[in-house]
Amino acid sequence: MRLSDLPKGATAVVDRVDDAHASDLIAQRLRDLGFVAGEPVRLVAVGPLGADPLLIQIGSTRFALRRAEAARVIVRAELAA
Repeated sequence: MRLSDLPKGATAVVDRVDDAHASDLIAQRLRDLGFVAGEPVRLVAVGPLGADPLLIQIGSTRFALRRAEAARVIVRAELAA
């Protein structure tokens, strides 16, 4: 599932960041920001009418991402404990 498809308030775990092409600077920046395999993420809020930006939380840090950027992050649903 793509991070951009996660329901509001849902938590997931990052599986990987997809590169659109070789030397993809946006994908590398996402990894530098902490979107790495195994990291829990949560979709906190979405823009008006479901548009950009998406407010994503990793740990105690929040990022505003465009939907196209969030679509590069592949996540898996976190299982309820």
